[in-house]
Amino acid sequence: MRHAKVGFLMTDEVISVVGRTPSADMAALLAEHDISGLPVVDGDDRVIGVVSQTDLLARADVTAQEVLSAPAVTIHAEQTVTEAARLMTRRGVERLPVVDEEDRLVGIVTRRDLLRVFLRPDHEIRRCLIEDVLGETMGLGADAVDVHVVDGFVTLDGLLARSSQIPVVLRLARQVDGVVAVTDRLTARFDDSRRAPPDRSTNSVPR
Repeated sequence: MRHAKVGFLMTDEVISVVGRTPSADMAALLAEHDISGLPVVDGDDRVIGVVSQTDLLARADVTAQEVLSAPAVTIHAEQTVTEAARLMTRRGVERLPVVDEEDRLVGIVTRRDLLRVFLRPDHEIRRCLIEDVLGETMGLGADAVDVHVVDGFVTLDGLLARSSQIPVVLRLARQVDGVVAVTDRLTARFDDSRRAPPDRSTNSVPR
């Protein structure tokens, strides 16, 4: 399965500011470019925080350094849009600066950008889960797992052969583009957990 990456959706011409940028200049940039936030970078283009419209409204006549939210919530270009969406939801942010391995700013991705992927219809998500994840990747029959999808929220309900298959199915399902969250109602006929990692986030597919 191939998953959309942040790098394909991000805007690489980022409007950013430095710590000494005054509030008037930041407000002008937000209005001119019709954006709701600005990454704040240091002299090496490393992201040190983010200034939002709300930050500017709360205080006047200040610099970016004085009102920025830090540390910045960032993401890497090679991460999936699903990871980006979950991170935005978990941290309550509207945008994510995209950084390289040295935390230097290379782009930005917003909720609006992610909608291009997350407008994927439920029936298409369900088809991918049944055919690609359960069928092709896991080799499970069509009746092994009941798959329900509503607004990107997935429920998996079924009986698998081995307990070690459950974390693999869950991990693969969560990686499908358009999936917001997965509810686990899977059980197994045989508990082989002693021969598998104890958590439910294993990276290996049982043979």
